[in-house]
Amino acid sequence: MLIISNYVNLSDDEYELTAIRAQGAGGQNVNKVSSAIHLRFDINASSLPDFYKERLLALKDKRITKEGVIVIKAQQYRTQEKNRDDAVERLIVLIKSAAVVQKTRRATKPTRASKTRRLEGKNRRSHVKAMRGKVVD
Repeated sequence: MLIISNYVNLSDDEYELTAIRAQGAGGQNVNKVSSAIHLRFDINASSLPDFYKERLLALKDKRITKEGVIVIKAQQYRTQEKNRDDAVERLIVLIKSAAVVQKTRRATKPTRASKTRRLEGKNRRSHVKAMRGKVVD
């Protein structure tokens, strides 16, 4: 059972874990042992609330296919157990990130005092630069 929030839980049969051989260098062990994990999670077939489903499907993430399946490949660790935990943790983080609603930005104007400070600073700086010129007799 995966706990996403106080109200949202996922059962273990909603995602599929498959052991595969890891890529890259590593010698004999990489060729023999299937330590990497492929996690597949179907968003549409899951028990997530509609709010989560809509937000996940709207994400521009390369791990989400056109069919609405999240595919996570974990091969960072040498053991299958650690890679399994890593894949599940990354799934939880992805689902939680979809639930976060960004605050809308409200445009603001600079205050009169901040405008004055900025212009005074520019004036001071231009005076300093003007004093660097050649001395005229």
